[in-house]
Order: sequence, then C-alpha cells, then structure tokens
Amino acid sequence: MYAIVDVKDKQFKVHEGDTIYVPYHSEAAVDDTLTLDRVLLTSDGEGATTLGTPTVEGASVTARVIDQVKGDKIIVFKKKRRKRYRVKRGHRQRYTKITIESVAAGA
Repeated sequence: MYAIVDVKDKQFKVHEGDTIYVPYHSEAAVDDTLTLDRVLLTSDGEGATTLGTPTVEGASVTARVIDQVKGDKIIVFKKKRRKRYRVKRGHRQRYTKITIESVAAGA
C-alpha cells in the first residue's frame, strides 16, 4: 500500500517503512509522531486507487521524526565584470528526516 501526501506544499509518494526528508518542521522534536492528514491519493498496490478531491476522506499517514538535518551547501555567487562587484554567499536548507510507520486508507 502506498499514498501520495502533501507536506508543506510538497508532494511525496510514501510506503510503510520509508525514510524521507520533508521541509523543516520547527515544532517537531526527535521521536515525535506526526500525522499527515493531507493525503491526495491512496493505493493498495493491487490496482485499486482512491483519488481525493482534493484529499481522501479519512485517510492519514503516521510518521516518526528521526532527526532535524541540513542539506548540502549551495554557493550563490554573483559577479558583474569590470565593475569590481563580487558577492559569494552560502546556504544550507534545513529538513526534517521522518520514517513512515503506517498508511491508513480512507473509507
């Protein structure tokens, strides 16, 4: 069984036992349980799918927070030639690492 969930306007296809990186949840601590209610689609893997309008009624995904991590560093470099203008900045995006515990289909 799998589901497609919407987490902070990003969509993820999840199975039970999957570990994924979702956008940063500042209120979630390590070992907290998250309930993802915005389930857009569920499937039992046998061909029977339920498509939500916009979400599937009664469907939910339970996940456990593993860690709060940072992504790879991205260098932002700006330059204007012959003007002595150079700016170098770095950025590391924050993510929440979660593991999917259960996928509950709607009625």
